[in-house]
Amino acid sequence: MPIYLLWGEDDFAITQTVKKKLETLLDPNWIQFNYDKIYGDQANAIEKALNQAMTSVFGRGERLVWVINPTICHECSEEIFSQLQQTLPAIPENSHLLLTLNNKPNLRLKSTKLLEKYAEVKEFSLISPWKTDELINQVKHICQEISVQLTPKATELLVESIGNNTRKLNYELEKLRLYSLDRTTPLGTDIITTLVNASNQSSLQLAQAIRQGNKEQSLKLITDLISHNEPALKLVATLVGQFRTWAMVKLQIESGQKDDKVIAKVADIVNYKRLYFLRRELQSFSSQQLLATLPILLELDFALKRGSDALASLKTKTIELCRIFSI
Repeated sequence: MPIYLLWGEDDFAITQTVKKKLETLLDPNWIQFNYDKIYGDQANAIEKALNQAMTSVFGRGERLVWVINPTICHECSEEIFSQLQQTLPAIPENSHLLLTLNNKPNLRLKSTKLLEKYAEVKEFSLISPWKTDELINQVKHICQEISVQLTPKATELLVESIGNNTRKLNYELEKLRLYSLDRTTPLGTDIITTLVNASNQSSLQLAQAIRQGNKEQSLKLITDLISHNEPALKLVATLVGQFRTWAMVKLQIESGQKDDKVIAKVADIVNYKRLYFLRRELQSFSSQQLLATLPILLELDFALKRGSDALASLKTKTIELCRIFSI
């Protein structure tokens, strides 16, 4: 069935998927006749999209109707639902209806359930910034697709510099691809340091600085992150995830658990081999110290959601966090 529902916060990945469909389905000579881009907040957007999807293809290629943030996945009148019921099963095979959403669709709605029945549904969520092993796998996958070779250390440095920003990752990897056209050996950390714009300091670097009790470095990183428009709540979410992972690992170690696979499962770590490095990193810290960070971070999250000044709140709570590890 030529119906697609793509949703998630990774807008870059969604845009790239839409671009590929445009290139694959449409004849460039007939694109003005067979392509419609409709915004969901327009009047009668769904009615227009369904009518266009049912229109015969002109000339060569196929038809694509793209609806951006349609309202039917969050609210849907009986009249629109009735039109969906009649039209979705009847859309021709050479006509494609594409719906994209930034937010998760309401799975309880009849309209969403109907779309699930007829559409290919795909989620595009960003990998959590603290899930380093998944981010590394993502880099490896894209490198393989575009034929870029990086050393393991270079891959780790790239992840540290970019985090989960897929748009920036693809931009930087394309730059590295062009640089490596005349090379036969993998690119190392020296090339990453030289070519990759790492001005956006990673929130994971902040977590590391806090864990080391390095107040000056932590405050500098906060200033850099906020000045580069890093959302404060996203930053806090990363810190919560990272300190929770560290605390869970340390609790398992202190309880006498020696099986890395068991620890990885409890701490929600995909690659259990990463535990070798985590054990070394956490040697000089106790689970009590790591757990003590979570109430402070939750207080910070609450304050930010109530409208407190982001930079001032982050700096105040960061000083408190650093004190935990400097005692």
